[in-house]
Amino acid sequence: MCFKPESVETKASLTLEKLDVGFTVSRIHLDVVAKVPGATPEQFLAAAEQAKRTCPISRLLNTTITLEAKLG
Repeated sequence: MCFKPESVETKASLTLEKLDVGFTVSRIHLDVVAKVPGATPEQFLAAAEQAKRTCPISRLLNTTITLEAKLG
């Protein structure tokens, strides 16, 4: 089933640490709130988790990324 979001708002918070090699982004947390008519919270969370896993930028950054996604 495919849903069309009316709106998606994402806030990214990242942790920057100074390591021996220099400053490094060690983790990123995403807070996502969306309006998706017809989607249940479980369907939306599953879609958000899949998007996080398959995002080429997430894989490129090679850091821990956590996600909290909810319908608003």
